[in-house]
Amino acid sequence: MSTASRSKVALVAAASLSVLAACGTSSTPAGADGPIAVEASDSACKVARDNAGTGNVTFEITNKGTKVTEFYLYAEGDRILGEVENIGPGLTRRLIVEATDAGKLQTACKPGMVGDGIRADFTVTGEGRKSVDTDQKLADATKSYQRYVNSQADSFLAKTTEFVDAVKAGKVEEAKALFPIARTYWERVEPVAGSFGDLDPRVDGREDVIAEGTEFTGFHRLEKDLWETGLLADSPSIADRLLSDVKEIVDRSKAVELTPLELANGAKGLLDEVATGKITGEEDRYSHTDLFDFRANVDGSQAAIAALRPVVQDAQPALLTTVDTGFKALDDLLEKHRKGDGFKLYTELTEGEVKDLAAALDALGEPVSKVAEAVAK
Repeated sequence: MSTASRSKVALVAAASLSVLAACGTSSTPAGADGPIAVEASDSACKVARDNAGTGNVTFEITNKGTKVTEFYLYAEGDRILGEVENIGPGLTRRLIVEATDAGKLQTACKPGMVGDGIRADFTVTGEGRKSVDTDQKLADATKSYQRYVNSQADSFLAKTTEFVDAVKAGKVEEAKALFPIARTYWERVEPVAGSFGDLDPRVDGREDVIAEGTEFTGFHRLEKDLWETGLLADSPSIADRLLSDVKEIVDRSKAVELTPLELANGAKGLLDEVATGKITGEEDRYSHTDLFDFRANVDGSQAAIAALRPVVQDAQPALLTTVDTGFKALDDLLEKHRKGDGFKLYTELTEGEVKDLAAALDALGEPVSKVAEAVAK
């Protein structure tokens, strides 16, 4: 990373952390058993209870370690039912998930945000129940968002195919132009497409955050080849593997049944993605096309909120107004950085412009973090 980029990262670090911290400050909806406390450290993940009944389950995660950590709830096949990323030392975050069926799940803390995490079994008991079966507005919201996911998934596959073809043909400039376009569709629906824990690191893993011993593949490996090292002998095989993984992600994304809380948590998670990667220039460190990803993450967050709009309007209309205001402010700032059909490179932003984007993101993150609670009521 360049000296200028490091300076920008330092400027926005505090603002980005405040976005993440704010997500854990609101009240938890009352449940029969109350929130489940999770004490995370650098070497342990102490979950106060290892079971819950079907329905909404709230976890309250406190990081008592020295490393930034993450908390996950996994279903079979390492599908992510819910996650909270980038929990800094001393911070507390909350996660509300809807457990629709009885069965065996797993909890996991990931100190340092790498590897498979410190895992433990978690059992859900009781009769299967889904909020969408008894609430038509919630059912309509999930159907609406699933249509959005399906359309984005189709475009993701089409543009990734074009990108892979260009890489394999050695058409470097064409591949460079297609790289941020293909990634746009991934970034819009990442809460769904990235929920398959076995595929996400292969498609989108950065060299510095993949687990030790894991091969560096996917978009960012090809990004490095295109912008830094030049295409290598194995670049075509890496491209073929990327396309194969994307095809699997598209098929699985279309088949998964989403819960309303997954939409709400996804809207928040996409803003967390911006706060910890795109706004710092770390995500696309070779191409510096971070603003394409930034825009796409915000698009995806807005799409989830749009699907849930009738639900949030009924539960907390003032919250919806605040969220709308925050999105507009961020949209207006992003549009200032348009360049041709795309965006400026991250390296073309001034420190003041990065700081303004971080502040707008900070202002939006807190109200969006409350949407899950509005949906859970």
